[in-house]
Amino acid sequence: MRYKCLSILFFLIISGTVFSQTSFNEVPKGWHLMDQKTDNFSGISIAKAYDFVKGKKSKTVIVAVIDSGIDTTHEDLKSILWNNPKEIPGNGIDDDKNGYVDDRYGWNFLGGKDGRNVDKDSYEAARVYHKYKLQFEKLENGANLSAEEKDKYDIWKKASDNLLGEAKPETIDILLLQKVLASSVKNDNILKIAFKKAVYTGNELEKFMPSTEDSRRAKNSMLFFFQSNDMMESTNVEFIENLSDYVSGEERKAESTGKAPIEYRADIVKDNYDDFNDRFYGNKDVMAGTPFHGTHVSGIIAAIRGNAIGIDGIADNVQIMALRAVPDGDEHDKDIALAIRYAVDNGAKIINMSFGKGFSPEKNWVDEAVQYAQKNAVLIIHAAGNDAKNIDSTDNFPNPVFKKNNKRATNWITVGASGDKNSNGFTAGFSNYGKAEVDVFAPGVKIFSTTPGGNEYGNAQGTSMASPVVAGIAAFILSYYPDLSAEQLKFVIEQSSSKISELVLLPGSFEKTNMENISKTGGIVNAYEAIKLASTIKGERGKALLLKAF
Repeated sequence: MRYKCLSILFFLIISGTVFSQTSFNEVPKGWHLMDQKTDNFSGISIAKAYDFVKGKKSKTVIVAVIDSGIDTTHEDLKSILWNNPKEIPGNGIDDDKNGYVDDRYGWNFLGGKDGRNVDKDSYEAARVYHKYKLQFEKLENGANLSAEEKDKYDIWKKASDNLLGEAKPETIDILLLQKVLASSVKNDNILKIAFKKAVYTGNELEKFMPSTEDSRRAKNSMLFFFQSNDMMESTNVEFIENLSDYVSGEERKAESTGKAPIEYRADIVKDNYDDFNDRFYGNKDVMAGTPFHGTHVSGIIAAIRGNAIGIDGIADNVQIMALRAVPDGDEHDKDIALAIRYAVDNGAKIINMSFGKGFSPEKNWVDEAVQYAQKNAVLIIHAAGNDAKNIDSTDNFPNPVFKKNNKRATNWITVGASGDKNSNGFTAGFSNYGKAEVDVFAPGVKIFSTTPGGNEYGNAQGTSMASPVVAGIAAFILSYYPDLSAEQLKFVIEQSSSKISELVLLPGSFEKTNMENISKTGGIVNAYEAIKLASTIKGERGKALLLKAF
């Protein structure tokens, strides 16, 4: 499931538990790029990093974004999109013979050959539970099963507990959610009449002076949600769409306990999902509607720098490869594994993955793809997730631990979300964490970036935004030091992170702790320190440092 920034905030508001960490104070657009000493914001010091490499030539780096899709028409992105050099776009022929016809910008693994595309999808716990229900529901335990069947039983039992049993997480009252949505739609209609226009922003709403009691009540209610979700620069249309999507997702979760989930993907994609060799499915439509998430992620990494419009991305010599594999729901392991392989086969050296889920029934497929990337010196960067959970003890997939042998991928960075020290605190209240499983933290609160519409921009927050910050730094470093291996790149990013000596808030609580208790490095990424360290990784010293690190 795409790591949506709003989900945890709606939950906290509706449940009556609004942590101080989620009430984000004002920060300037692009604060995540700034420097603590010169700008007084806890960003990644990118200006200083570029000063360090001034006069040095760079080499183009391809970054694959496995996500919901990308707006290929966006003014700040269209010139930096990867264009398959071996493919003639639009001729209906597989010119490069890679099995994907007209894959100009990348590929859509959630598409049908008839041009349709998967939008909403089910959740993995429900898919697993119903897939094996008849096979395992009458078993008391899996003691007499073969190793392969025991593995299936164990994941089914976990899914069963998650949906039906003691392990089932606290759920949101669906009726309450539906009432909140209905009330918000009603209030929005009142305000559109009062404003005498169909679209307004949170900032406009704050300044609006109602002339009737109904419009006053509507303003107060809507303004609360705009402010609590840090959407003051967003429109009422975006707000209602986000809330509607969230409610729809929770409804699908609730329905999944009683009946098998709708097979959204199977109806459109029409591959043999259980056959990994049946891999040449999908279509060329990497945009597929309005891909907010992937568009926002891509802008953080590489929106055109210095063009005096929109925003500056982090890396200035990058091509973004668009790989659509993440629906509104839980992603499928097969799609992710094939997207990773596509990225590697087509020259990507960095892969950003801002998504995750609690179950991975075909984890071996993903593991083998990660090993393939590792063998080909491709760095994978993954968002830690937005549930304010310790993922040392809570399953979060995909992850770098291989199921077959319990070994760990050496080309993988897991990223938690940080905020500005003075405005929001060093840790984002929604971020997952883990001393063993989260490598570093990176800015992920109120990040301004590209959004669909051709020339639109807006804020979003989540580890989904923190991960591309790290991907952007990795691409920046690799463009100037192209001989670095994936392991060396991982090493310089992690070892150069700014260590936080003061106590920070444990995400999701008011408890204070040391940063080193919630991540391996105890630090927040810094592009300037990373590029300085990268410049020293040469020859025998580089080898010695890597041996020490791994």
